[in-house]
Amino acid sequence: MFIRAKHFWFLGIAAFTTILGMCSTLYLPDKYFFDAYLIALDTFNEKALVGSYPFSMLFYHITRMSYLPFALVALIQLPLVFWAIKKLGIPNNFHRPTLRNTVVWITMIILAVYLSMPSKEFITLLYMSIICYVLIGPYRLWAKVLLSSLLFVFFGLWFRQYFILVPVMGILLFMASHIKIQNRVLLNIIGGVLIICFLSLSHGFIKGEYMTQSFREKINKVRVGREDSQTIITSPVEIDNIFGESISIFYGFFSVNLPVNSIKFYYKPQVMAFLFWQLLLFGYLVYFYSKCLNNRKNYKHEEWIFHFVFAYLIIQGVFEPDLGSAVKHKLGVFPLLYLALFFDRGLVKRLSNPRKYVFR
Repeated sequence: MFIRAKHFWFLGIAAFTTILGMCSTLYLPDKYFFDAYLIALDTFNEKALVGSYPFSMLFYHITRMSYLPFALVALIQLPLVFWAIKKLGIPNNFHRPTLRNTVVWITMIILAVYLSMPSKEFITLLYMSIICYVLIGPYRLWAKVLLSSLLFVFFGLWFRQYFILVPVMGILLFMASHIKIQNRVLLNIIGGVLIICFLSLSHGFIKGEYMTQSFREKINKVRVGREDSQTIITSPVEIDNIFGESISIFYGFFSVNLPVNSIKFYYKPQVMAFLFWQLLLFGYLVYFYSKCLNNRKNYKHEEWIFHFVFAYLIIQGVFEPDLGSAVKHKLGVFPLLYLALFFDRGLVKRLSNPRKYVFR
């Protein structure tokens, strides 16, 4: 049976990534397996139906994967991940060595590092795939937006709280994108970060501390100075007031999306690789977002993919504790990134107009 070049290349990357993932224990340092051991061992019997760590522990216990060697976990998980991505569709020119394709190929290969072991990101990626199936399905636009928003909210209530903010921010970005201005993408990004600053201010009035204090700074306070925490993201100013918190949020956004401050780790090849990959990824997302908004008549459905993607990227600036976590969590939403990077390749379907029959 003849296999098209795009399918052959996709399967080749899937096989290579799976083999690389199965060998991960041979080349990755122990710090990459901290979460995996925490989930698999479940030392304090924290298994539960709600919460990212408790549910992950329950999931791997029920599937018995917590008792398997990591090589076998990789052999099970990575093919499932590539099957989920394949269901989104493969562009016809996927096998061609273009820069856009290269960004996607690299991202797929990075999956071997973070999804070859018990991982919360494996569950996140499968769930995000369900949302993406809704976004590419042959449904009316309002139904796609409503159902995908409800799925984000449910995932936030069930697994990771900050996903509740994704549809809220996505809707606000959609509204802001209708303001007539030369660079609507820049407006959306700056406006989105300012909205997060306002939400953090509200959080401060209610909870007594700002959002970065409650999440990023609280996690990093006990990690400062540790050998495995050299890329932590800490605010350059005190965050005991709204101005300091705003600077901290902007700093966090640029640290995880335009991490030029990572150049100080020039002696760490993995950080430099992250910097190169992240700059390419973010550059393409901004370019395609702009292209989509400038031709929104033809990309009404694809537009919402970008709103959700950039909503997530903006929210990352508040919650990500370090550069490694930023990469890992982006892989959890890789199906969304995949659709955004291939937005103009016909992966998103529309509801066909019902055929009208005339009886004579």
